[in-house]
Amino acid sequence: MYAMRVTDALTFDQYWKDARFQAKRPNLRGSKKQGFGDNIYHRNRQTKRWVQVDSHHSLPDGTPNSRNIANDTQTDRMLVSDDFIYWGGSGPTIPKKFRSFQGFDICGKRGHKNGFPEKMVKEFVAWLRSLDQKGYCGDPLDWTRSA
Repeated sequence: MYAMRVTDALTFDQYWKDARFQAKRPNLRGSKKQGFGDNIYHRNRQTKRWVQVDSHHSLPDGTPNSRNIANDTQTDRMLVSDDFIYWGGSGPTIPKKFRSFQGFDICGKRGHKNGFPEKMVKEFVAWLRSLDQKGYCGDPLDWTRSA
């Protein structure tokens, strides 16, 4: 579970080249956390075709997974944030009022577009800020703390 305020949007190539995100390239010889880096796509300069580096999105033998490439690169945009909270599998229970607020559910899914009422957004942000937590607060559901 996570929440973020988008502070930037980059193309995959911009994300790949940006020095701030070099450590987000997967290192399959490192810790589990390093192995799951998300900086895995960029375009080949000559062919302009997508390159997928060996990662958890590749096939088991390390070759590119065309299904994941097609799915993950549908939109050439990476959303970036320096104002986020990530709980992994151990987040708080979202208050019911945000799960059904004038027909809206704050818990979106991938590709979810929203037009949340301003009142809902303000109240939800106030609730998040009241938790007094920021950044990486928990591991993904199926990880151990050794990641």
